[in-house]
Amino acid sequence: MSRHFIHEGHCACGAVRVRVFAEPKEVNLCHCMTCRRIHGAPFGVYAIFARDAVEVFGDTIAWESSATGRRHHCPACGSPVYLAFDGVPEIEVPTGIFDEIGLYPPEYEIWCDTAEPWHDAQGRARYVRSRPQ
Repeated sequence: MSRHFIHEGHCACGAVRVRVFAEPKEVNLCHCMTCRRIHGAPFGVYAIFARDAVEVFGDTIAWESSATGRRHHCPACGSPVYLAFDGVPEIEVPTGIFDEIGLYPPEYEIWCDTAEPWHDAQGRARYVRSRPQ
């Protein structure tokens, strides 16, 4: 039986593709210094899916960004493709990778202690550190 994907996207060069088969569990905007640096932007925005709701096509290179976190990126263009934590049944996909725009607006913001002072949260919940459990 084949599954039907909802949305798909790819890295900047197209070597790695991502398909999602469900709506995200949640969507966040992250101001942590690691996200800022890997995206080359003041924040990253991630749609969080159950691991079995995401398929990745193409090879990625993983970077151990924390004791349990692995950030996967395209080895050719360097685009971030997804983030996964050991022992957590979720996968975080940067929303900028999707082919369509406007899919997943962030519901809340994390690591706000390193947010740019000019950033307007537009009424979203804000957390000093990691996401609420």
